[in-house]
Amino acid sequence: MDVIKDLAYAPAEPPGTQGHLLDLYLPRSARPTPLVIFSSGSGWLADSGRQGADQVAAQLNPRGFAVAAVAVRSSGQARFPAQLHDIKAAIRWLRAHATTYHLDPGRIALMGDSSGGWVTAMAAVTGDIPHLEGDVGTPGPSSAVQAAVPFYPPTDFLQMDAHMLDGCKPFNAVFGLTGCHCDPRSPESLLLGRPIKDCPDRVAAANPLTYIGARPTPPFLILHGERDLFVPYHQSRLLYEKLAATGGEARLISLPHAGHGPFAAMLTDQETRRDAYEETARQGHTTPPRPTTPSWQTVVSFLEQRLRVPTAK
Repeated sequence: MDVIKDLAYAPAEPPGTQGHLLDLYLPRSARPTPLVIFSSGSGWLADSGRQGADQVAAQLNPRGFAVAAVAVRSSGQARFPAQLHDIKAAIRWLRAHATTYHLDPGRIALMGDSSGGWVTAMAAVTGDIPHLEGDVGTPGPSSAVQAAVPFYPPTDFLQMDAHMLDGCKPFNAVFGLTGCHCDPRSPESLLLGRPIKDCPDRVAAANPLTYIGARPTPPFLILHGERDLFVPYHQSRLLYEKLAATGGEARLISLPHAGHGPFAAMLTDQETRRDAYEETARQGHTTPPRPTTPSWQTVVSFLEQRLRVPTAK
């Protein structure tokens, strides 16, 4: 593969920061390649979204997918909706430069974990909504995507505390808080610039669930551990159920023994994947839970089907 780093999809803001950079991992291909845009999580506290993309590229490049590792600005650099505007700007930039990098602009998926999973879900359910496009970077091309793979994403900030495990003690200890996600210093409060319990309208605007149902959404493959101490499993359950209730296509893979990642372990580690099960929804029909063993092939098969990629013979 070819690796091209430090491409600016928009000018740095503030100057010298990393939040408007992306890296490309490109397979050798005679045809334009489908693209997976990956952004890793940091609780919105760092502009480090490109980290971990090498693991994704190592798995997806040999299967014919290009990977773009995209950073968005941290909550210390800009408040919401800046992060949504950033990922949309990256999608538009990649479409505008598809010919240069031998990408297929009609076959783009998003993937991310934790706050990167939130970036994935938010962008997937708000593609091409004019008032959410922002003015970052390249205007013109579509910001819509054809598939989404969020790992343990926050989806409804005000419902998080009620479902936190172990009384939120581990979460509070890691972040130096006393009030869990509703604390004025929590990652979600810092993202919005106010304690989340004091700004329900702003919270609603930052919740992916808000936008599901009014317009078609791309297919989702969602993975979440039931022992997650940071983003409660209930958040992905809410996302799956809202997609199912509105006729969307979704798969939820639940991992009873998994915590808050790492995302790659959910696809490779036997103990992390033990007793995993999945449910599916499509056009208003759902399936009961059934055992599964998620792997990178699970992700690849989902992407091949939803991006209509010819499989190798």
